[in-house]
Order: sequence, then C-alpha cells, then structure tokens
Amino acid sequence: MPTHRRTFPGDPRALRTARHWIHAMLNGHPHTDDAALIVTELGTNALTHTASGDGAGTFHVTLTVSELTTTITVTDAGRSKTAPEIQHPSVNATHGRGLGMVAALADNITVQGDDSGRTITAQLHANDCRGGHPCR
Repeated sequence: MPTHRRTFPGDPRALRTARHWIHAMLNGHPHTDDAALIVTELGTNALTHTASGDGAGTFHVTLTVSELTTTITVTDAGRSKTAPEIQHPSVNATHGRGLGMVAALADNITVQGDDSGRTITAQLHANDCRGGHPCR
C-alpha cells in the first residue's frame, strides 16, 4: 500500500501546491479530483483555525492508496479553540461549508486529537458511489 507524506508551509498559497501534489501522486486515479478537493478543504481549515496558519506554521498531508481505499489525512499544528464539525450555515454565510463538502465526498471521516493538534482522515472507497452506496 503506497503511502506518501508531505509537509506544507502555513501559507494559503501552499493549498495550490498540495492540490497539485495530490494530482501528481494519484496520476489519473478515479479519486484524483475528489482527493484534491478534500486536501484543499482540510488544509484551508488547518490554516484558518489553527496555528498551522501562523507565520512559521505547517500542515501535514498523508496520502495512502490501496486497491480498495484512497485515504487523505491532514494534521494541523494545534491551538484551535474549537473542534472541527459539520456546520449548517445560512445561505448568505461565507464560511462553514468545507467539512460538509468533505463529508459529501468521502465514505468515512474521522477526527482525532485535541487543541494541541488534530488529524482529520477522509476515506474514499473504490467501487462505491459517493456516500458509501454501491453504484448502480
């Protein structure tokens, strides 16, 4: 099971680099676009809500690919005052949709850690449609 790891600087421009890295690592895999969106959303949350977005901050991405599952893991630098959660923002809200989008794309999401650092893992299963339901 190939596993790829990379640390990105706490700069919003690094989100583009992370997205391109996912595309390069998956190289045409059926989950490439979904994985790129997931890493962008989870990386954005890390930069926006934790010390990862501070001047010297970083966030870490792990990508594991097997025949059955593509797993994207993003670990932040901590110091968050709130735990990640799926929100239901108003139509006019400008924030609060990221983790909901990840949940819509992924078959499974887990959050581990505390305010000293959290790891969010999203899994995309092969041969399944979005939401874990078999394709018809």
